[in-house]
Amino acid sequence: MAMKLRIALMNVHGLVRGENLEIGRDADNGGQTRYVYDLAMHLSKHPKVKSVHIFTRLIDDPEVSKCYSIPKERINSKLEIHRIPFAGKKYQPKEYLWDFLDDFVSGTIAHMKKNEILPDWIHSHYGDAGYAAVELSKILNIPFCHTGHSLGLHKKIKLLEKGQCEEELEKKFNFKKRIDAEELVLENSEFIITSTHQEIQSYEQYKNHQQAKFQIIPPGINIDKFEPYYCHKDENENSKRHHWVGEKIEKFLSNPHKPVIVAISRPDRHKNLRTLIEVYGKNKELQSLANLVIFAGIRQDINEMPDKEKSVLTEILLLMDKYDLYGKLAIPKKHDVENEIATIYSYCAEKKGVFASLTLYENFGLTIIEAASSGLPVVATKFGGPSEIIPNCSNGILVNPLNADEISSALIKTLTNNDIWRNHSENGISNVRKIYNWESHVETYLKRICENLKASSSKNYDATGIPIQLRLKQNIEKLIVCDIDGTLLHPETNNPGLEKLLFQLNKRPKNVAFALASGRNLTKTIEFLKEYDVPTPDIVISSVGTEIYYPYQDSFHLDKKWHKFIGGRWKRNEIYKALSSIKWLKLQADLGSQNIYKISYDYIKEDFNLTEIKDALGDIYHLVNIIASQDQFLDIIPRRASKGNSVKYVCRKWNIPKKSTYTAGDSGNDSDMFMPLVKSIIVKNHSKELIPLLHLQNNYASKGIAAEGVLEGLRHYKVL
Repeated sequence: MAMKLRIALMNVHGLVRGENLEIGRDADNGGQTRYVYDLAMHLSKHPKVKSVHIFTRLIDDPEVSKCYSIPKERINSKLEIHRIPFAGKKYQPKEYLWDFLDDFVSGTIAHMKKNEILPDWIHSHYGDAGYAAVELSKILNIPFCHTGHSLGLHKKIKLLEKGQCEEELEKKFNFKKRIDAEELVLENSEFIITSTHQEIQSYEQYKNHQQAKFQIIPPGINIDKFEPYYCHKDENENSKRHHWVGEKIEKFLSNPHKPVIVAISRPDRHKNLRTLIEVYGKNKELQSLANLVIFAGIRQDINEMPDKEKSVLTEILLLMDKYDLYGKLAIPKKHDVENEIATIYSYCAEKKGVFASLTLYENFGLTIIEAASSGLPVVATKFGGPSEIIPNCSNGILVNPLNADEISSALIKTLTNNDIWRNHSENGISNVRKIYNWESHVETYLKRICENLKASSSKNYDATGIPIQLRLKQNIEKLIVCDIDGTLLHPETNNPGLEKLLFQLNKRPKNVAFALASGRNLTKTIEFLKEYDVPTPDIVISSVGTEIYYPYQDSFHLDKKWHKFIGGRWKRNEIYKALSSIKWLKLQADLGSQNIYKISYDYIKEDFNLTEIKDALGDIYHLVNIIASQDQFLDIIPRRASKGNSVKYVCRKWNIPKKSTYTAGDSGNDSDMFMPLVKSIIVKNHSKELIPLLHLQNNYASKGIAAEGVLEGLRHYKVL
């Protein structure tokens, strides 16, 4: 495509910033954070990219850096980090955030609207961001791709195989929501990005695996940063860093001059550090050949760490004591990820050491290619990404991460055979530069995006490459909201003015959005659209404001945030039971008139008694909104729900001023759409409930019936 791409990256968890990434702070801050930031940075340098925006969580917590509370951080002229407030202010583990993702979606939309961010493409990272991307894609009509980083179903199966309780796992990890989100991503994404063929196989256990498309695009590394151990551009700076690293490691060791077996990972049980220590602790030959160094995250006081990190680190210390590894095992408390990781690899390579990565299953293995680029040979798990990296780079030996004999044999072979060590070192340095570089990754990545957008351009894009199916992606300046029955339709008089009004709506400017607000449910609203050839509205408010939908391709997408909001304290069964005692209320027979948040009745005008309804509801009266219309219909809905409240919500969500909102109606269930600041149209054929509103400021009483009166009012307000 000729246009320059605007890309939004979704990385929900929160701890991402422009300088000194806190990699290894805890189990939630590992390779994913590094990958997202590096991808964003290299995309921002590409000439085909106009802008890159990272969307993450805003955190205002004294326990973490103040920089995470800044709503917008500008990294360079084309790259920004945007932080969305949701799920409170405190820093939280990612498992805690699942119940609040609809808030993230709504907050992101409002933030995009306010800051005029109009992405052409969304890329989500991890299952939580995948859920958000599905929602954003449907609401904004923007295609998206996804990178899993790790998979919930695979993790759950592994933990169950170890005998852990499914109920306890669900409480701890929210697996159901995570796996459901991953299924949605497989079904709705344009493609899934994987690093290896092995990673694709890990998706085969999902129900929607066959519906997904996969693109293998191996990530890159900064080869200027992870340079060969014998190349140092700044000797003075390199000497300082080696001194820092040496101090952190060597203070633990009785004989610091020996080679080093090094492991770098988060303090996560899945990383299998226990096995590495046990192999080393039981093998006296290994202990005589090399020291063992483990960088397991960053800590100050283990007792103050989250339980799962505390458990892993406590186990490491107990194993050190069990095998009497004092003076042989170094466990530094912290390291500067941004500046010292490369130096750690270099330091260990200079000592003719080995990098050990015995993760039970590794989706990719970023640390393996970092070590290889530095010239440090690798002994790595054969499960997952390393099974492709090691053959590609010829830089190490693959092992079963639970087989002690295989692990010790591979380590001893590498440490004692100079030819093997040198070949693995040199192969890693040269092959990583050929295969795993960011320039190649970004070129392939952009090619796949452009192919996808080009394939869909005839249906979803206009000549400028901007999606046109959903106008709310544009900068909306005005919103027109119309009721259907009695307002647009008036069959008794042959629907006067409808054809003219629909013609005007069909050619409305792009900055004018059109919404329907009806007592009809979605199915009957769609019937109206088809029967009268109505232009697709940008918003459908249905069932007296209990549901809000947005068009997406050939269907409509429910606003889950609104649905969740109005449901607070709603007790449908209790309300229904209480009102069943009122004989003059007849439940509407049409099942389409009812929904989870709406109970609809017919009644005879002379029988209506609001006091009787209040008395029947008793203590739960304050939970409901009672809407009577046309002296024959009664709707009981949640207190927070109504057409008017729906319009307020839409205006807030899409940053549309009330003074630029125009509502049209004819009956009692439209009455609260005629609110202060909003400019309203009451058609001539209105019901008596609206008589008190006729002379209020900003209400226009039309002389025309139904659609004719709506068009008259819109011309009065100079909207069309």
